[in-house]
Amino acid sequence: ESSAYLPAPKDVSIYSYNFCSLLRWSPVKVDRGLVLYTVHFRTGAFNKWDEMNCTHITQTECRFPWTLKERRWTVVLRVRAELGQVTSEWVETPPFVAERNTIIGPPKVNSVNVSSDSLLISVTPPFGSEAGDFLQYHVSYWENATSTTKKEKTTRNTLFKIENLKELTLYCFRIQVKLMSRSDLPLLGLQSIPKCHKTTIS
Repeated sequence: ESSAYLPAPKDVSIYSYNFCSLLRWSPVKVDRGLVLYTVHFRTGAFNKWDEMNCTHITQTECRFPWTLKERRWTVVLRVRAELGQVTSEWVETPPFVAERNTIIGPPKVNSVNVSSDSLLISVTPPFGSEAGDFLQYHVSYWENATSTTKKEKTTRNTLFKIENLKELTLYCFRIQVKLMSRSDLPLLGLQSIPKCHKTTIS
């Protein structure tokens, strides 16, 4: 039975980073007893609530199971608090689609090989790609002395060169990923923190 005595969880939200998603909420405070939580999900295709791997849990977060790893699915979650036989109202999330709503982190810079006129940069994408993914790397770079003028470069390769640089000059760069997926809505990732390297002398 649902009860007004047990408040429903608040601040219910989905946090998703590089397609790893979880549901979070604020703990429900009661004077005595241990509050447990249960989470259900339903997809856009089936209008039926199913249990997730989070039934009668004490934590205030719940990871998406691998069954919900399809990025294009529309997913709605709901959570309620439970104290003994008493349950709170369910709280539902807005519809979530990972392909639109996840945050993409910056790529990992593996190595930078410096020469007198170029930087050869090797990166790893921030997440495992799927069939149909089309990843671009957007690179902005600048001379550290004149950091107002930035140059841009776009590439699909994980190994690429920034060329036509001056000798013995410090250059900085940042990279972000752009994911073109089957939904045709490009997703722009977070920029990496600037990395700076000085070119050598020829």
